[in-house]
Amino acid sequence: MQLWSDDIEKERAEARAAVAGGIEAFREYLGPTKEPTSTDPLRIALERREHMAKRFVVLAEGSEREIAGVPCRVFLPDGPPKGVYLHFHGGGMITGAAVMNDISNRELARSHGLAVVSVDYRLAPEHPFPAGPDDGVAVAAWLLENAERELGSARLLTGGESAGGYMAAAVLLRVRDELRAIERFAGANLVFGVYDFGRSPSQRGLRPHDGPDVLDPAAIRFFSDCYLPGRTDDERRDPSISPAFANLRGLPPARMSVGTTDHLLDDTLMLASRWAAAGSEVELFVAPDMPHGFMFFPCAISRRWAEETDRWFARILARG
Repeated sequence: MQLWSDDIEKERAEARAAVAGGIEAFREYLGPTKEPTSTDPLRIALERREHMAKRFVVLAEGSEREIAGVPCRVFLPDGPPKGVYLHFHGGGMITGAAVMNDISNRELARSHGLAVVSVDYRLAPEHPFPAGPDDGVAVAAWLLENAERELGSARLLTGGESAGGYMAAAVLLRVRDELRAIERFAGANLVFGVYDFGRSPSQRGLRPHDGPDVLDPAAIRFFSDCYLPGRTDDERRDPSISPAFANLRGLPPARMSVGTTDHLLDDTLMLASRWAAAGSEVELFVAPDMPHGFMFFPCAISRRWAEETDRWFARILARG
C-alpha cells in the first residue's frame, strides 16, 4: 500500500521545514499558550473562543442567515450556483465559528460556483452531544426542502475540517438514516476529522511519526470529555457518536485528508478504508510529516493538496 506518491516523497524535507518554522505561530492562533486561569471546562472553552475570535478575518461578502433556527454564514457565487456546500467549522466541538472559514468558503464560492452555507452549530460544554449534530441535521433538512428555491441549486455537498469533518460525516449518516435523502448529496470533503471518540491509537499518542502537532492526547481527552461527559471510551464508540463505527453503506463519493503526524491520523485511515470497503468511492490524501491543520503550512505538499481538492470538487460537480 502506497499512501502517497513518489513526487510527494521528494517533497517531505520541505514540508518538515515549513512545519518547524510555523508550528508555534499556529499553536498561538488556536489557543492561549499560557496555562488556563481556571480548571472549569466552560471557562477554559470561553477563554479559547475569545482568543480565536480576535484572529478571525471577517469578509464583507459573507452574510448572516438563520436557517431552521440555526445561525449560518452564507457565501454566494457570482453566477447561478452549481451546487450548495453545507460546511462545518472546526474547533474540537468547544470552539470555533463559521466566520473562521470566511476566506476558504469565499474561494469555494468563487472557484466552483457553490453557494456555501457554514453552520454555527452549538458548542460544548454548554451544549454536549447531540446538540451540534442536531443543528447540522436541521440545516440539512431545510436545504433538502429549500436549497433550489432559496439558493439556486438542489445539488448538495458537505464537508468540514477537524471537528467539522466529524460534523459533516455524522450529519451525512443521519441524512441517510433519518431523512432518507442520501441520494441528494453528491460528495463529502472530510478534512482531518475525529471519527472515533473512543480514542484511536493515534489519539492516544501512538503515531507513526513523532513530529510536532497542535493536538496532543490530553487536549483530545479534554475536548471529548466536554462533548461526551460521563461516557466511557466504549460508549463513545456508539455508531451514533463515532462515524468510524457506523454502517457506511450507500454514502456519496468522499475526499478524505490527513497528515501523518496528526493525532487524528488513524481516524481518517479507518473511516476511509471502511467507506471504501462498504462500496463507496473514496479519494484519500495523506500528507507525510505534516500535522493537524497542515494546509496552514505553505509548501509543495499543502499546495498539492489544495490543487487536488479543487480537482475533486470540479469532478464531482461535473457529474451532473
